[in-house]
Amino acid sequence: MTRPPIKILLVEDNEGDILLTTEALQECKIANELHTLRDGSEALFYLMTQAKQSLNELPDLILLDVNLPKKNGHEVLESVKNHPDLKHIPIIMLTTSSSESDILKAYQEHANCYIIKPLEVSDFLHVTSKIEEFWLSIARLPRT
Repeated sequence: MTRPPIKILLVEDNEGDILLTTEALQECKIANELHTLRDGSEALFYLMTQAKQSLNELPDLILLDVNLPKKNGHEVLESVKNHPDLKHIPIIMLTTSSSESDILKAYQEHANCYIIKPLEVSDFLHVTSKIEEFWLSIARLPRT
């Protein structure tokens, strides 16, 4: 029996990072469907709507930037982790912020992982492949 593709929600406003992440995930060994949203308010609206309509349409994994327009990544993370139908979704903070306060706050808000985006393209692709390797191959994600 073939496993359905992993649904990944990327919440990112930087076009270059969206393209890099998309490219890296297209190279994945695990079939995935990537949905991209560009601001925190849009992400929360999407997730809350999906939670009301069908739990089967929720993402299996969220890649979330900290520095987003309208609502930042911390606000999105806190809302998701406090919502009974969303809190089970693993969230990886994938951001350029290396601020200790951002890192601490993300874990206090129950982020599953905090990764600082590398500046070099080859390093970024390597990090994305490691995310894929761990979260899509090794870790067992809840399937709703």
